[in-house]
Amino acid sequence: MPFSDLQRDLEGFASLGLLRQRHMLQSPQSPHINVDGKSYLSFCSNDYLGLANHPQLIAELQHGAAKYGVGAGAAHLVSGHTQIHHELEAALADFVGKPAALLFSTGYMANLGVVQALVGREDTVFADKLNHASLNDAMLLSRANVQRYRHNDIKHLAQLLEKTGKGRKLIITDAVFSMDGVLAPLPGLLALCERHDAWLLVDDAHGFGVLGEGGRGTLSHSGIASPRIVYMATLGKAAGVSGAFVAAEQVVIDTLVNHAHSYVYTTATPPALAGAVLASMQLMEQGDGLRAHLQRLIAQLRSGFHELPWKLMPSNTAIQPMLVGDNRQALDLSEGLRERGIWVAAIRPPTVPAGTARLRITLSAAHRAGDVTRLIEALHELAR
Repeated sequence: MPFSDLQRDLEGFASLGLLRQRHMLQSPQSPHINVDGKSYLSFCSNDYLGLANHPQLIAELQHGAAKYGVGAGAAHLVSGHTQIHHELEAALADFVGKPAALLFSTGYMANLGVVQALVGREDTVFADKLNHASLNDAMLLSRANVQRYRHNDIKHLAQLLEKTGKGRKLIITDAVFSMDGVLAPLPGLLALCERHDAWLLVDDAHGFGVLGEGGRGTLSHSGIASPRIVYMATLGKAAGVSGAFVAAEQVVIDTLVNHAHSYVYTTATPPALAGAVLASMQLMEQGDGLRAHLQRLIAQLRSGFHELPWKLMPSNTAIQPMLVGDNRQALDLSEGLRERGIWVAAIRPPTVPAGTARLRITLSAAHRAGDVTRLIEALHELAR
């Protein structure tokens, strides 16, 4: 039996400080959580606006379950597409300023579906080297020619585009890079799309709800709009619920309905979730106070790092990575914080490049200034 090979691989991971293990959350998402029977102050959730446990969303979910039941029961193209799904897609398209939108079960499935449906063997995908794993898997699944450009390097991408001839061209990028917290140079990427007749797929998982006017995302924040942009955002982070959507020109959405395998061949999301997302969108649009509070917390955290031996990577977003470097040291720091009742995840390769292990500190509008003070004081104590 090949189990011995699997066990040897796991032991090798453990020796490098790379073995992953799960912990059991026993409370709702919140700055204060219960994990494995103990209470912690958490700085490792993507619930950026603190909506995942919002009473209005809970009530809407309960109402939706009573009206539509628990499961969708079938794929959208069979009998799983309900009125509330349709209403949500129209609302999302309008919210981000696109002609049409399509719901997916997860952001991972959305990226797989878009890239696989839009490009193939005769085409080329241009991908930032620090893109999310879902975009990396999507470009491989598409069987297109893959060209990877240096992180946020417009000049390098331009050189690759100049050398590419026939076929469709698709540039794919995170909008906010999930492990760094930095933004992609979207205006520059769009300019290259215009010059080389290419599409731009923007994965705004970590910008939707947080950036832009009324939380409309990174396109709004960057002040750009174009029919060439295919926009993807998730609904389980700042929106606080679950799922994802793609917004684009109607012809692109129609193409996905017919050719995106991860949409065609999967059961629709529970309709009650769609109702909860509609309620969440209202809270996001009215959430300027939440976003302003989040920015104050970001400034407070960054100012508290001046005398620490570890540095925060450049970021103005809710993702504030503390660069450590060594895998073991990152794990030890994470454990040291845990012993002090603070939960911050250590991120190691292959999620990030070798030698760049870090603590990924994420802030939420649900945090208070005192929570950030407690984290800073714990880090100063560990430094001593």
